[in-house]
This record gives sequence, structure tokens and C-alpha cells, in this order.
Amino acid sequence: MTDETDIAGDPAFVDGFEAAFAPLKHWVDSLRIPGGVLGMVDLAGNRMTRATGLAQRAGGAWDGGERPMTVSTWFDLASLSKVIFTTPRILALAEQGIIDLDAPVTSIIPDLRQYAPNGWERAVTFRQCLGHQTPFPAVEPIYTYDGDPQRLRAFVLQREWRAGPPVYSDINYILLGIALERIEGRLIREMDPGAGFAFSTDPQQTAATEFCTWRGRLLSGEVHDENCAALQGSGHAGLFGTATSVLDFAHRLLRGNASGDHKVAWMRQPLSPKRTHGWERPYDGWSGGSLCNASVIGHTGFTGTGLWIDFERGRAWTLLTNRVHPSRHFDSGIVALRAAVGDAVNSH
Repeated sequence: MTDETDIAGDPAFVDGFEAAFAPLKHWVDSLRIPGGVLGMVDLAGNRMTRATGLAQRAGGAWDGGERPMTVSTWFDLASLSKVIFTTPRILALAEQGIIDLDAPVTSIIPDLRQYAPNGWERAVTFRQCLGHQTPFPAVEPIYTYDGDPQRLRAFVLQREWRAGPPVYSDINYILLGIALERIEGRLIREMDPGAGFAFSTDPQQTAATEFCTWRGRLLSGEVHDENCAALQGSGHAGLFGTATSVLDFAHRLLRGNASGDHKVAWMRQPLSPKRTHGWERPYDGWSGGSLCNASVIGHTGFTGTGLWIDFERGRAWTLLTNRVHPSRHFDSGIVALRAAVGDAVNSH
């Protein structure tokens, strides 16, 4: 079963979309993932979206029944929140002169490691957090330490973090989220998530994620990421959207690039061999496949989401899946699927 919409008049665009949809359909038909939505858009306005499979499987440790995937299904975007919500807001504040990207985060959060004036954490800058060029650890189960979201924020700020080589770390974006909260004087979940986005959604209209053993229920319409749930909103996860809203966001970046938007220029600016301000850039084995040109930026989310934007060719594609449903402890082959979709897009 498939569901689709399109306004594409360019035959090459259509051919690229059809080639890219084939691996998604194969993954669903092979029961590697329950379902997914593929979307493509270009600067000229060509757009196609198509859904296949299930938004929720029947059976298991829940009794919600089976629901089909549609192009209007909402998804927990997971770490796409970093690049769709947090990064643009931090860069907008930099553009306005409210923050200095090369200033330490303590310029906004002065109480970060306030009892250790020489702690390395106090020297970490906004730019380093955006590019994941800090010594913070890759993973930390913050949600296991306490049940109060404000106390957990204090824990993040006062903990003596173990330092290591720069890795992709959610701590970077949790700090950026706290900085946004300090500047705006309200929690992230009280902020405007942006047109077409939300911080929670109708469970019946949302792709189910995991049966969470910590919360004791199947998650649908509430954030999957445990740390974001415990913090009751953060800068690293928590955003929900549809293929349409993700493509709308991508189209705004394509237009912004064409008009010389400084924020988009930052998003494209390399900070390391693998990263820009917020985004990933092509490297051997990256999520966008092996055929991307150097102008492409992309990002993925743990729940099975992803977005890639090709500024040279003026187009973008998103692959939204519920690959962790009903459990992350299964080899869905999402890494290979993302690469196959990207290579199919870029072969046309």
C-alpha cells in the first residue's frame, strides 16, 4: 500500500524520485522497517512525496492496532531537531549580535561549572558545540539521575564531565538549548516550534516509535529520546514534523542560499572534515551515499529520519521512517537504506 502526492513536471526529477523510492519499498516489503515516507523538492518547486508500509504494527506489548503510513503522518524527528529547530535559532542570534559564536557558552550560561572556574567546560564555545568539536562524551543517560527536569538541567551544568576526543554529542545541543531558554526566558516547549512542526502530536496521526521499557508503553506522539523526555524539552531532540514540513524547511534553505542568507552560509561552512555549523558534510561512508557533491549537507535522527540538501543542484530529499518500531534492538539496515536512497537520487 502506498500513498502519494506530487507537483513535479520535470521528468528527470520524477525519474530520480522513482529510483530513490525503490529501495524504501524493498526495505518495507522485506519487513526490515515498518514503513516510511520519501520526499523530494527542488528550488524550481518540483516536489514529490510517497508513503509505504505501516505507521504502527499490530500486536506485541501494546493494543493499538495497525495503522497505515501516509504522506501526512507525523514523525518524531529526533536529532533532526538539532538542525531544524536549534541551529537556525542559534545562528539567527549570532546574526543579530546577541551571541558571539566564538564566545564561551558561559557568556549566556555563567553558572556552567560555576564551582570549577578552571574547568574545561567553561571554555567551550557556541561554534564548538554547533560543530561537535568539544570533549563531551557521546552518550550519557541523564534521565536515570533524577526525575525533576530543572534539577536535571542543574546536573548537566554542574557535572564534572569526562573529557575525550571530539565526538558527536547530544550534550553540545542540550547546552545550546539551555542557552536559548536563558535568552528567551522560557522553556523550549513553550517556544514556537516553527510552521508545520510541533513538540507533541496526536498519537493516531503519528508514526509509532519504540515500546519504552522505562516508561512502560508504546510511544507515539510523545518524544522517543529519554533525555529529552526527562528534561521536558531540550535542544537536541523533541521536534515532530511531516514530510511536507521538512521539505518546506529544506526549500527555505535552498531559497536562502540563492539569496545570500548568512545563516545558510554558516550551515554550509566546514568546521571539520565531517561537519559544518550543525550539519554533516560528505565523507566516506556518510549517510547521504557515495555520490553527493561537496555542497551537500545532511543530518539523521535516531528514530529513522534524515534530511539532505544539495545546494549545487538545488534540491533536497528527506527519508522518514519508524525503524525503531517496536524496538531499536533489531538490525533494520537503516544505514544501508539511507545510502541507497541518496545514491539513487544522485544518479539522476
